[in-house]
Amino acid sequence: MTIKPIYYYIIALTGFFGLFALLMLWNTVLVPSTRLPVALVLLVAVTPLLLPMRGLLNRNPRSCAWAAYISLIYFLHGTAEAYVNPDERLYASLEILLSLMLFFGTTFYIRFAGKQN
Repeated sequence: MTIKPIYYYIIALTGFFGLFALLMLWNTVLVPSTRLPVALVLLVAVTPLLLPMRGLLNRNPRSCAWAAYISLIYFLHGTAEAYVNPDERLYASLEILLSLMLFFGTTFYIRFAGKQN
């Protein structure tokens, strides 16, 4: 019994859009920045996710690989934030979970979709 690559793709998309929504909410509604403009924080936080978005939605393997690489940035940010700021540990843990979903979903999708072709 093998798992179809589409399931890995769904996991990757769930991680991608969940991470996007979390970053938008975290930086605007939940804990807005008091030192920097919110627009600047959003620009820095969300822009890397937007770079591979079109190719990820079109199931382009190269864009999926880039999305996996970019998800590691958010994994590092989440682990650092969970360690440094105990008040935001829940949001950081969610960021870690979603970035790992994006990473493993895209990685396994590329691996198993390539074998089918």
